[in-house]
Amino acid sequence: MEKQVNSKQRIADHGEVYTDPREVNAMLDLVKYQTERIDSLFLEPACGTGNFLTEILERKLQVVELRYRKSQLEYERNAFLAVSSIYGIDILEDNVVKCRNRLLDIFDQKYSGLYKKAAKEKCREAVEFILERNIIWGDALSLKTVGDEPQFIVFSEWKPLNGSMIKRRDFMFSGLIPRFLPKPDLFPEPDLFSELGDDAFIPKPIREFPPIHFQRVADAEQH
Repeated sequence: MEKQVNSKQRIADHGEVYTDPREVNAMLDLVKYQTERIDSLFLEPACGTGNFLTEILERKLQVVELRYRKSQLEYERNAFLAVSSIYGIDILEDNVVKCRNRLLDIFDQKYSGLYKKAAKEKCREAVEFILERNIIWGDALSLKTVGDEPQFIVFSEWKPLNGSMIKRRDFMFSGLIPRFLPKPDLFPEPDLFSELGDDAFIPKPIREFPPIHFQRVADAEQH
């Protein structure tokens, strides 16, 4: 059984208590259909070391394996999509590093277990890059990263196109937050989660990238 407490000091400073796996599964079972959709989006704003996110990825990859294991390329495409649909924020850097590593290990164990020597390093590198973009060292309350030079949190959308191509668009996290929060003055515009209808707000990306093969997503960062 995993520890639910790292240290008393971290509880005092950050209220950090890990959720027991039994509770994680019970809560995720309430939205079981969504956890088994390969492309359904999940954001954990205080993800810790990833107890929720790792279980979500496990469930998604089970579906990917069941449907696509006979074709390595189709498995790679859909496993990439499963990873790219998972987002997290945590205020503690060591938690962020551990969360990324746990998610990468889950992907790599399943991928390497299925395809062994045929598994591609380029695919692993693409998943690692996605996790660096999707699991953020930041403060979900201030909407900023943590570190020497805090910046507003930016998340990337990874949209599959025809074949193996991916379209990346970057969005400000503040533009994806519901307006019905304690400090609505932080969010002067309607948002993505507003009531649907004529007034529904479609957030605008702050940056767009040309389509690229999913195994080469990290290359776009170089240009």
